[in-house]
Amino acid sequence: MNRARVDEAINRRVTVEEVRHALERDIPPEEREGVLELVRWFTSRYPTAEQRLAYVRQAYARWAAVSRDCRPDGDSPD
Repeated sequence: MNRARVDEAINRRVTVEEVRHALERDIPPEEREGVLELVRWFTSRYPTAEQRLAYVRQAYARWAAVSRDCRPDGDSPD
């Protein structure tokens, strides 16, 4: 998949029906368990709100740096 197609897929507008379907669909048991497993790992790795916020700030900074480096014009994504 080329960059233009990826950008198009990421930035497309979703319909009201797509959002409604995503919000109202049943979550399969294996997907639910996978999410709960990730939550258990994350909350044991970062047990306090302060640690979780610190992680999120670092992760966002990494994402912003990579996103900026990947843009052809080098501008910040925000």
